[in-house]
Amino acid sequence: MTTVDDLLHLLVLDKIDDTTFNGVSKTVGSPIVFGGQVLAQAINAASRTISNNRILHSIHAYFLEPGNLDLPITYNVSMVRDGGSFSVRRVTAHQNDTTIFILSASFHKLEAGYEHQIAMPTNVKPPEDLMSWTDLREEFGEALPKGLKSFLEIKRPIEFKPTAFANPLQPKNLPPKHNVWFKLKGDVKELNLSIKQQILTYISDYNILVSTLNPHASKAHWGNTLTASLDHSMWYFRDFDFSDWLLYAMDSPNTSNARGFARGNIFTREGNLVATVAQEGLIRPIKQ
Repeated sequence: MTTVDDLLHLLVLDKIDDTTFNGVSKTVGSPIVFGGQVLAQAINAASRTISNNRILHSIHAYFLEPGNLDLPITYNVSMVRDGGSFSVRRVTAHQNDTTIFILSASFHKLEAGYEHQIAMPTNVKPPEDLMSWTDLREEFGEALPKGLKSFLEIKRPIEFKPTAFANPLQPKNLPPKHNVWFKLKGDVKELNLSIKQQILTYISDYNILVSTLNPHASKAHWGNTLTASLDHSMWYFRDFDFSDWLLYAMDSPNTSNARGFARGNIFTREGNLVATVAQEGLIRPIKQ
């Protein structure tokens, strides 16, 4: 995948009947299905059962089993409730007879009300002053660890620009934070809000567990730690434009019991808070 069109081809599911949809998978460099893909595909399924113009405002999901990249995924939607202001859907994802994922999604009618938000982090370098994953691969190439080099060689429809890179050749513990600018590749002019939320959810599963490993980076890295998303929640606040860079500001309040908890806020360049994410992931040291 290299553009937003490729990503949409992945995320927009084939309709089997009014509440059943099928999807396929594309690797992001892992031997199992990327969690962000399943999240976004499940939202696509849930959204296509909404006929009253309500807008997605929150999701809560659990990853139950690793997804097989070679098998299709079937999404079944339960119409839990259509109330006066909110609609709730429950989505289960299956491969063969195995349930690999469950999601609850809530949709809300447009309403006027009070507004406030937290401020975007200050002293964050603009994306124009930073190296992207593509720049890192092209500049350092063969000097990178094999696993990192292979990961960066995967073609993606998103460009990522972290505000800081951990040096894999000189590992040291870092603060439990991670800030990343991101931007879609390709034409984004005709995307409606529902599709933008699905794409944003796909992207939200990238990078977030980095903040859980940073405080342990002198000894922990992706090569000696088994990582996996366990659950994922997200709240959607405002419409936004994918034609400019967005900032994903993440931090990790806690790691314990081989699990890391992280949260993130997604801002426009102007500082508007678009969405908030919370995730707990497995960060299990691999015994040598």
